[in-house]
Amino acid sequence: MKQLNISIKHNLIIGLGIALWIFVFAFVIKPFDDGTLDFRSWFFMSIGFSSMAFLCYGILAVVQKRVYEKISIWNLKFEAISLIFFYLIYLIAVYTYYKSPILNGGYSFTAFFIIIFIKVALILTPVIILARRYLLKLIPVQEDILTFRGENKLDVLKIKQEDLVCISNAQNYVEIFYVESGKLTSKLIRTSLKKVQDDFGFLVQIHRSHLINPIHFKSWRNQNTIILTQIELPVSKNYKEALLAL
Repeated sequence: MKQLNISIKHNLIIGLGIALWIFVFAFVIKPFDDGTLDFRSWFFMSIGFSSMAFLCYGILAVVQKRVYEKISIWNLKFEAISLIFFYLIYLIAVYTYYKSPILNGGYSFTAFFIIIFIKVALILTPVIILARRYLLKLIPVQEDILTFRGENKLDVLKIKQEDLVCISNAQNYVEIFYVESGKLTSKLIRTSLKKVQDDFGFLVQIHRSHLINPIHFKSWRNQNTIILTQIELPVSKNYKEALLAL
């Protein structure tokens, strides 16, 4: 898992589904019925457990969104940490509710954890895993749009990454070459080649004055020149190895 659906709306829908599942699990199946709870107690226990699940999953949705926006990566380690975080706050919430005057539960924390909470976690974990995997399918497909900004706030160029061919130094400017309607077009923006390279790590430097988008590399014209889409550029010896490795 390398992505995360950070949509609060989508996650709250999953949280609602989890809450409904817990309500059915607790009220209908009655997995921890010891014969001492009446209808009213079962109803309030089921409502409380399901409501707390929705609340805790909502908290998880907000926290993971902030973490993902900060680190911009996601993997199985973060997924496991998220699940543990959810169960930790859910355990605290449901035990607090269980010991409240509404239920006035008699189990100690240890007994509650072993007799009740573990059963809830075991039945809930596969549901959460499947639901979170389903959320990945709801992530909208977005085109990779590159935004170049110059020193002037009005100096902006937005193009698709696949349309960018190369970028060349032009004194205090850079000249950005890109394909538009099948034709090679260029635009000058007041910035430095180094800043562009720092901002867009996929670009490959072939000369002190030229960066290229490697997907537009076609062939070698000779030992010192390459052919890109609708343009040729010189290659310096210092950068030839990097280009040969493509």
